[in-house]
Amino acid sequence: MTPGPIELTRDAARRLRLRTQGLVLPDGAGPGPSPVDVVRAMVALQGQDLPAVLRAIAVRCRPCTTLDDVRAAFDTGDLVRGWTQRGTLFATTPGDLAALVSLTGERMLRSGRRNRETEGLDDAVVNRAEAVAREALGTAGPGGGVSRAAMLDLWQESGVPVEGQRGYHLIVTLALRGVLHWGPFAGAQQLMVTTPAAAVPAEEPDAVLRRVALSYFTSRGPATAEDLAWWLGLPKVPVRAAVSALREEHPDALVEVVADERVMLVGTGTRGPGRAAPWSGSDLESPAGVTLVPGFDEMVLGYQDRELIADAEAMRTAVPFVNGTFRPAVLLDGRLVGTWRRAPRSGEAPFELVPGITPDAHAEVAAAVGAWPLG
Repeated sequence: MTPGPIELTRDAARRLRLRTQGLVLPDGAGPGPSPVDVVRAMVALQGQDLPAVLRAIAVRCRPCTTLDDVRAAFDTGDLVRGWTQRGTLFATTPGDLAALVSLTGERMLRSGRRNRETEGLDDAVVNRAEAVAREALGTAGPGGGVSRAAMLDLWQESGVPVEGQRGYHLIVTLALRGVLHWGPFAGAQQLMVTTPAAAVPAEEPDAVLRRVALSYFTSRGPATAEDLAWWLGLPKVPVRAAVSALREEHPDALVEVVADERVMLVGTGTRGPGRAAPWSGSDLESPAGVTLVPGFDEMVLGYQDRELIADAEAMRTAVPFVNGTFRPAVLLDGRLVGTWRRAPRSGEAPFELVPGITPDAHAEVAAAVGAWPLG
């Protein structure tokens, strides 16, 4: 039977979020999921920083998963990267790429129109770029693709302007039109490949939104409908309506969690193969220790309201610049307490913590950074 509203401390709510995010395994969990299982369960992970999102996927997988294992899922086409929401790149599955763009693509195209006009990219220019791209991608061969540099060269040869940010705006626009996405790897870079015309969601938009909502709360709860709306980059009213409809249609799928009088939702199901439900196993009273996540990780960035895991001072360490760059984060019992570096330069400290962290916790962080397995 699904539990009713559950009163949790802030600490317990953070620990529950670590579990649903797949960063801490509850007792009784299986061996852990594959890269595709992780992304399918989470729907999408923010991925404009390619090395970071590869690590964000791997750190949630079964032990000993390597970055090569994650890249292999892109090479086979089981994972892709595209502009699914909020005007930025996300790693997702082919099916959810189509589903998310069906919800957000038209809105993002409209919001980008002024930038395109400023850059001189009217519909005629975009259509010419699309024709060149379709021809190039169509001749790349099965499993092949076109690099960004090669595509820009082809456009330039065809009289399509690519100077400055024009090439970037063209790639984004064609991705939102369903023409292309980032797929297999060529060395450290991804190649653009054709987005199949058949990759159109069979679900109605309302059904897509309800399904995405369920996955969001199952893989990121406790969270609110406002968090989900921000994550998707959609207006709050239809998102709230979808969440309400989901709760009416499947009353046992979500449960309310109350922490410091803030009401949030969490999914009651599993996160996929090898993952126990977040309610199973031990309780949420034991501290979770140190967790390291890469930059732009969903544990930090997957919510509009980040007060549950970080105060203003901690957020300034993780996001020190006005350009919105999210540094790799150190979590202590699910609370953001600093940042860390995978490969610090000579003389540079491998981590930086906010004031007030105990010597024992410093030692735990140092050990975790030294043992980080993902290069």
